[in-house]
Amino acid sequence: MNTTGDERIGVVALGTTRTRGAVRAAAGARLLVRTPGLVEVHDREEFLAGRTASASAALRTTDQERVAPTPGGGFVVAGPASVRALDRDGGTLWELPHDPWHGAARARSVPAVSPDGRRVGVVVPVLEPDEAKAALVYDAEPDRNYTWDDLLLLDAATGEVLGRRQVRSLASAAVQSWSPDGGALVVSCWTAWQSWSTWWAQPCADGLPILGGTWMHALAGFLPGSRVLTQRYAEYVFPADDRDELGAYDLGSGDQVAALDLAELAVDPEDDEFFSAEVLDAHHVLVPGRVHPDGGPPRMRHWLLNADTLRPIGRLDYPVPVGEEVTALDDGTWLTQDGDRLHRWGLARTNTPESGAR
Repeated sequence: MNTTGDERIGVVALGTTRTRGAVRAAAGARLLVRTPGLVEVHDREEFLAGRTASASAALRTTDQERVAPTPGGGFVVAGPASVRALDRDGGTLWELPHDPWHGAARARSVPAVSPDGRRVGVVVPVLEPDEAKAALVYDAEPDRNYTWDDLLLLDAATGEVLGRRQVRSLASAAVQSWSPDGGALVVSCWTAWQSWSTWWAQPCADGLPILGGTWMHALAGFLPGSRVLTQRYAEYVFPADDRDELGAYDLGSGDQVAALDLAELAVDPEDDEFFSAEVLDAHHVLVPGRVHPDGGPPRMRHWLLNADTLRPIGRLDYPVPVGEEVTALDDGTWLTQDGDRLHRWGLARTNTPESGAR
């Protein structure tokens, strides 16, 4: 058994709230709560204090749509063949049609609204009339040929296309986010049989120049010092493709500045799984995973890492069972969900050799 990261790190229970749906963090100290057919936006502290009845904004949706809230109380909605913006009363501000998504009639990713609410990043598919110019052999829909997807930069107020950049993906899934200062847009696309590809771009007056990127790593979050955190999953798509790892890249130079082979945390590297990496604050990253100790039933564990080096600090010691879902709140606290119970946690101490005194 690998003992790296086995030191126990205490946590502090900061409250429990009942919730009807899946919860994720949104900019501006808000929470997005999604139940079948409905997306609600709540003030974070009000919701976690148990005052969950009144949402600041709500939108009826379908399973085919992906939704992002705007700072002004509206929404940007990606659908099967368009992107549209709604005001806080549900009125349509603009709609941008695009070619229908391949594979299924649903949007592949949530639009990314910039921190200042002025720009939107979105990945869209592109049909190619000439079969000889298609990006790859695509036989799921014989009447359609696609070339590589486009990453679009849109004006959030008008829907005008401010920048367009082709990215080498035919995405079945895509995740994207802006850096906290709004200076970079990072997008990760998963293409069947080609794994994840990730790019970071710098929106500017000249369009959407790509600053850098990496392959087989997906966006996980942002670290202090203009760094992006990525995660690689063992997909077994290629020979020797059996490694789960984290990587930190400098957004300016594109260089990898830190890495962690997650086998260091594993009990059984062949079977253990690592689901995500959540940036808690300027000093800590949380990694949830499922391990198989002593050949017994799988167990959920959460590890704390040093945000600068990605080295393990220890394993979080919870008083109740936790699952694989973790929602970081950007203030050093985080959420775990157990059925309809939403728990908020903080670190009991951070004065460790790896983290330094706080």
